[in-house]
Amino acid sequence: MSNPASEPPGTRRDHPPGLAATVALYTLARLALVAVIGGLLMFAGVPLLLAMLIALIVALPLSMFLFRGLRGRLDAAIAVAEERRSAEREALRARLRGEVAPGSDEGSDEGTERQPDAGRG
Repeated sequence: MSNPASEPPGTRRDHPPGLAATVALYTLARLALVAVIGGLLMFAGVPLLLAMLIALIVALPLSMFLFRGLRGRLDAAIAVAEERRSAEREALRARLRGEVAPGSDEGSDEGTERQPDAGRG
């Protein structure tokens, strides 16, 4: 095992997992809860279809309490992704208006303009 204090600062442990990983973890946790509840009901003699329906209904409010931390991480990941997409969208709009967005390297290609194809038309 490696010691987290000895790892360089640019490693994976410095930032939380991305949106896709967080959604996958939350979904797997909820599906596992439905499976456990359904399995317990089937072990008690409830038919499969009825056990799964009851498990779905019971797991919804139960997962809100049991997976509160996961939901918080999911909310944070969604907020980060939304902020990033908003910044990308604003940069694209600025480029479409002909403005150079801050932090972009659009200014390095000033002398090269694209010429329309002369052979087509």
